[in-house]
Amino acid sequence: MATFGNVEAQLAPDPALSGPAPTTKRKLKPSITISGLAAEVFSVRFSPDGKYIAAGCGDGAVRVFNAKTGTVSQTLSTGSSEGLPSTILRFRPSGDGSRTKNVLLAANAMGVVEHWHVTSGKCLHSHVEEGADNQIYALDYAPSGAEFAGGGKDCAIRVYDEDTRKLKATLKGGSGYGIKASAGHSNRIFSCKFHPTDPNLVVSGGWDNTVQIWDARAGASVRSLYGPHLCGDAIDVSADGSKILTGSWRPEDQLQLWDFGTGTLAETVPWTSSLIQQREPCMVYAAQFAKAPKNGTEPLIAAGGSGANEARVFDCHANYAMVGTVAGLERGVFTLDFSPDGKRLAVGGGDATIRVLDIIGADEWELERPGTAAN
Repeated sequence: MATFGNVEAQLAPDPALSGPAPTTKRKLKPSITISGLAAEVFSVRFSPDGKYIAAGCGDGAVRVFNAKTGTVSQTLSTGSSEGLPSTILRFRPSGDGSRTKNVLLAANAMGVVEHWHVTSGKCLHSHVEEGADNQIYALDYAPSGAEFAGGGKDCAIRVYDEDTRKLKATLKGGSGYGIKASAGHSNRIFSCKFHPTDPNLVVSGGWDNTVQIWDARAGASVRSLYGPHLCGDAIDVSADGSKILTGSWRPEDQLQLWDFGTGTLAETVPWTSSLIQQREPCMVYAAQFAKAPKNGTEPLIAAGGSGANEARVFDCHANYAMVGTVAGLERGVFTLDFSPDGKRLAVGGGDATIRVLDIIGADEWELERPGTAAN
């Protein structure tokens, strides 16, 4: 059974931290639970309008749900005959509004990348990544939706034109950054992200303990930093482009922020130990900044993983105070996604369940649980 909400009842104080723990006025509130899926959930994404939640599953299927009710809207793929998982999903950004809405990019462990129209359930395009056995683990769209990038087993990032689906650039190798950094990736890539203000730049990470910053104009890595060990979709770039967020699959220093310009470590977000069933530390598979909403809500970070089998939300503007946690899960958290307005969070993983939570303020929390808003 999962436990939501108040962190005080679920977390032990960290002896390494002195003084009172930071606090935030925001809380997590359970909204809907989508359970009984046929396989584990490897990727979950909200649509740009927030109306749908898409799930890439371990049986190869891509299932789409109504984000308000949790009911099934579409099953875009019934799963591969080989039983290989659907590894990563991305909805195409709405951009200037001239493109068809609700187009979903989906990739799988066979190296197949597909474009789906969620509303009609039609597959618009399908192609196999270069390399017969190139499993795809990472995808992202440029903010305009004009390009998308993918990476995986063969250590390269490939950038495609969204309209023609033609390959524009293969990013592999580079100059590196510092004595410990490799020139490009030397092992599998598990996450990639376009820079929010410069569409020529792509950031990626994976098993080789490096984060690479690629420039499509150069066709190579132009800078890199050493340290993060990524095993899932756990890299993001802040809305202003100044910071890189990484989530590492390791028992300490899991969640870190890096200066984009210098490549130096800016912050390590403290991750206190869980008391639930005396579980081991959480090793992070997924990490993300909240989307930058138009209403100016302060940014959040969400992350989750295995070991402790939990997900947590931190308030960046309250000294990384914990907003809330989803804990007590039987299997690890593999994926999570904030809604476009930053007010909801979807969490999925090995227990074949998607949990959707609302992020609410102190006033709403006080109405529902009088006397607890200050906790």
